[in-house]
Amino acid sequence: MPVILNIDNVTKRYRKAGGLFSSGGQLFTAVDGVSLALEKNTTLGIVGESGSGKTTLAKLILGIEKPDSGRVTLDGRELSSLSGAELRLARRGAQMVFQDPYSSLNPRMKIIDIVLEPLRAAGEKIADGEKTAAALLERVGLKPDALLRYPHEFSGGQRQRVAIARALATGPGMILADEPISSLDISIQAQIMNLLNRLKKELGISYIFISHDLAAVRYLCDFVAVMYRGCVVEYAPAAELFRDTRHPYTRLLLSAVPDPDPARKTVLEERRDGSGGPGPQACVFSDRCPRAAEACLKKRPDYTEAAPGHFVRCVRAEAGAN
Repeated sequence: MPVILNIDNVTKRYRKAGGLFSSGGQLFTAVDGVSLALEKNTTLGIVGESGSGKTTLAKLILGIEKPDSGRVTLDGRELSSLSGAELRLARRGAQMVFQDPYSSLNPRMKIIDIVLEPLRAAGEKIADGEKTAAALLERVGLKPDALLRYPHEFSGGQRQRVAIARALATGPGMILADEPISSLDISIQAQIMNLLNRLKKELGISYIFISHDLAAVRYLCDFVAVMYRGCVVEYAPAAELFRDTRHPYTRLLLSAVPDPDPARKTVLEERRDGSGGPGPQACVFSDRCPRAAEACLKKRPDYTEAAPGHFVRCVRAEAGAN
């Protein structure tokens, strides 16, 4: 399949605020040498705990932030080299659905204006706005009578459908969904996931699905990248990753998922507290890893292809251990 998005060795650092009498804070690496690719009509899941770099990576993908090094290429164009009208044109091909449907929609705008906002921001002339907006709402399962209402008149699930309709307005090839179901009820989550899958089939859209919900990732995603402290520590096709998990951090994430069968007990692997932080040459997970060895403290591992298409950043994988 053709690649719609390519992330090539991207790094982003921020400077921490210094104290009252400090001239400047230390550099903090939010994204550390990440390389990923998104193929057309596929879904890439990005998982990891808070602070792992998922949202910063999303900003880099959309051109909201520029990388300190590396390249982000969308539809063959490097976003960091674009500005002004060129960047606005490139962004038509990549839209975003945010986590909270209550705060991501302007409460003072009618639904018709919210849905058409991306087109107007792009400077596109709209011949029949009501017809265009109604078609977008119908695509996500809402009736045209919603056009002249305000966001507060809808439920959380309906607001998220409005947000998805807004994302579809420019005809994007890719939608970045940042925790799009985490604030919704369980039954509504299933409806939104089914909607995303249907749009993928009907429109050929590619998704980047950022989430901490591994059950949702397993259901929606074709590929999964696991992030920790700005690094991708494991990447594989979704079925392969859940069947044959290789990295200790991914195993910890999976072991923390509650099992609905009371006959099966979930056992969390013992781990260190991670309070000291890893050394500059150490594996990023070495201070928390329950399987850390002396080699993990001396060398930051490279990516190793543990199985076809299954990449792991772990000293044990380099040594051929599982």
